[in-house]
Amino acid sequence: VQLQASGGGLVQAGGSLRLSCAASGRTFGIYAIGWFRQAPGKEREFVASIAWSGINPNYGDSVKGRFTISRDISKSTSDLQMSSLKPEDTAVYVCAIRPSSRNQYTVWGQGTLVTVSS
Repeated sequence: VQLQASGGGLVQAGGSLRLSCAASGRTFGIYAIGWFRQAPGKEREFVASIAWSGINPNYGDSVKGRFTISRDISKSTSDLQMSSLKPEDTAVYVCAIRPSSRNQYTVWGQGTLVTVSS
């Protein structure tokens, strides 16, 4: 499986942005897809995840109530709708896949940069 994230860009504080992650190749056996972010000089942070079945969306504390994760099995994509963006949301956002056979994310896409200006 390969992942391609897109949708990053520059947005003002309070604005919205939608990221998309497209999975290609053998998508059979995906248990969950997640989004992570890493700001300059900081550790990678969990943002959100959702089971490939569409159940159990899960969010990091810093984005709860502002971000919404979804997935479309027919398109093998996951979207991350981000609203009420804050300057501290500035980071490189990466999508990743957790296979059914593993309890960790093992396939990572390249990042897309989100910059929130104050």
